[in-house]
Parts: sequence; structure tokens; C-alpha cells
Amino acid sequence: MCCGRRTALTIIQEGLLVRESPAEAVLQCAGIALAGQEPAEAAAVDGRLPGPLHAMSFLWPHLLWLLLLVPALVTAYIALMRRRKKAAVRYASLALVKTALGPGAAVRRHLPPALCLLSLVCALVGVARPNAVIVLPSQQRTIILAMDVSLSMRAADVEPNRISAAQAAAKGFIEEQPKDVRIGIVSFGASASLVQPPTANRDDLIAAIDRFQLQYGTATGSGLIVAMATLFPQEGIDVEAANFGDSFSSRGVPLDRALKPGHKPVSPVAPGSHPSAAIILLSDGRRTMGPDPIDVAKMAADHGVRIFTVGFGTVNGTTVGFGSGWSAYLRLDEETLKTVADITRGQYFYAGTAADLRKVYSTLNAQFALEKKPTEITAFFCAAAAALAAAAGVLSLLWFRRIL
Repeated sequence: MCCGRRTALTIIQEGLLVRESPAEAVLQCAGIALAGQEPAEAAAVDGRLPGPLHAMSFLWPHLLWLLLLVPALVTAYIALMRRRKKAAVRYASLALVKTALGPGAAVRRHLPPALCLLSLVCALVGVARPNAVIVLPSQQRTIILAMDVSLSMRAADVEPNRISAAQAAAKGFIEEQPKDVRIGIVSFGASASLVQPPTANRDDLIAAIDRFQLQYGTATGSGLIVAMATLFPQEGIDVEAANFGDSFSSRGVPLDRALKPGHKPVSPVAPGSHPSAAIILLSDGRRTMGPDPIDVAKMAADHGVRIFTVGFGTVNGTTVGFGSGWSAYLRLDEETLKTVADITRGQYFYAGTAADLRKVYSTLNAQFALEKKPTEITAFFCAAAAALAAAAGVLSLLWFRRIL
């Protein structure tokens, strides 16, 4: 129980001199740095731990004060060993004393108490209810692909053209998903439509992608609304009203009036907290009609749905040929795509080429297969405490015919 040549008791004394709490000093001795400071320092006990444990935290960090029992027990154990050592010189047989104090006997004598002490440390840390960000199998079981089918997707700056490259990448993503993941497909141009309801049938999904028809205009927000209505059919989201309004204006109606009569607005939840649904939005331009996608992103955030956005095209703007002797000036609205991802706790990706787009979908596939989640790991510490205590008891029984 030391840090280099410094004992736990010394660490506590030094911690008091620099106005650190004793509990922090004990954690420092164990090599644990608290949030807001470097690993070599201790901070206020709010529980965030950097390093290999990612962001460990404690639900009840005030209970870490119980770790003060550890240096107290170490001190008591050292005092007890010194008393026994003094008593050993009273034996008449020096051979017996040498045998009892040999190197092998010293290891056997101290190992069970050391294991017992480690067991106590694990138990005390477990009492504080530790949490850590760990990698677990993803629970995303419904994914909506919202894909831009505006005329700009005919641009030939990507071989053979943007829409063909996007279709091929989307098909690859679908084929790599686990069989139990349901995928729905939404296309949006001047309007948005659900071309394939969520299904696990990969053939139906591939066929839906092959049926894409290019349209004038880019209603990015409309595509997101249709995706939300697909994920939450019971909430009665009025897609037509939200997309166009009564006069088919470019802005549509406010989203708080986009619910059908008799349906109440949902109670907001934490952004990104929905356990089993996500939206992947691919666009190569900027919105020209329909509702603002940022407003729709706020709706998705209130439902806890994450939106992963993919920008496909030219960020700085350029004139792109479409064949047949005509061209147009195109520019990717990267800022809006980033904002949509940030609001919903998703992620933005940029793909300038067909190869980049395939890499983006491969990254998304890996992200949906495994994801990092904050998880309470109290059970781990409790199991470690029980295992260490059992090992200490077994060794003590084998060597000394007693438990500690």
C-alpha cells in the first residue's frame, strides 16, 4: 500500500498540507486522478476519472470517504506485525525463529491479508456506485436512411454520378447490418416520401433504392419529418401539413402545429437517449424548400433520436456539369448538416468522392454494431471483492488452518 516509497499515511498527511481531502489522497495513492486535473493530481470528489477507464464517475462520490479505512487498517496491520516480531525473540530455538521468518513464510503470512485489503478497497469503491463508458453491442434496431434525390445528384463529378455512388454505398451499408436490424428508406427532393417502411428484408431495401427518381428542389427538413413520422407513427405527425402547409409555402407550418388533431406533443427526453432508433441523412446541397431541418432536428432531439448527417459534394461551391450540355452552381450546406448532428447528439461526416462515401458508411456500420455507453459497473467491483475475499480465505485455510 504505497506510491513509490511513500506510504498511504504519508500521502494523506501531504494531502492535508495542500488542502486536499484525505479521500482524494487515498485515490491518488491508488493511481486514480479525479476530474479537472492531471492524473498525478487529485481534485474535488465529483468522480470523473480519465485514462483507460474513459470517463469513470460515481453516483455516490461522497461515500469514497470510506476509503480512509484502508490506510487505517494498513497502519494497524503494521503495528500488529511489529508486536509479533518482538514476541518472536522469546523463543529458545533460533532455528524455529529463522524458519518462521524465512522469505517463503513472509509471503504466505502477508498475502491473505493483502488480498483481503484489496477486497475491501473494491467493495468500498463499489459502494460509491462507479460508472464507466464502455463498449457494448449497439441496441439500434431501427435505422432510417434519408437520401437526397434532388437533380443535383445527377452531377458527374463523381463516377459515374453522385446518385449512383450514393445508391451503391447505401446498398453496402444495408448488406453489412445485422439481420435483426430493421431499415427504412426515405427519399427527398421537392417533397419527401417513404419509399420503404422499416423492414429486415434486404432484397426489398435494395429494390427501393433502385427505384429512386430525381426531383427538382431539396426539402431536407421534409425528409427528416417523414423519417420521424416513420419512427413514431403513434404520435400522428402530420407530414403534409409540416412539409407544405395549406398554401404549399416554402417554409411550411410551425412544427408545433404539425400534429394531427387529438394528438398531444411528446414530453421531451434527453437528446440522443432513444435506445433503438436513429436516422442517417445524406445530402449534397442546401435546402431550397420545405421546413428548416434545424427545427426538425430539435423535434428529433426531444424524442431522443440521433441524426447522423453525411455531406456529399462540394463544400466551397463549384459549377458542376450534368451532361447534355448544361451545368449548375452547387454548394454543400455543411454548416446546417453539422448543426443537425450536434443538436441530436449524432455525428457529421463529409464525403467528397465515392470512395469517401463508402468509408463513411463503413464507419457508420461499425458504430451501429458497437457503441460506447455509460454503464454502472458496481457489479464488477462487487464480484472482484468477493473473488479476492474468497482467495484470501482459501489461502489462509491451506496455509494456517484458519481464516485470516
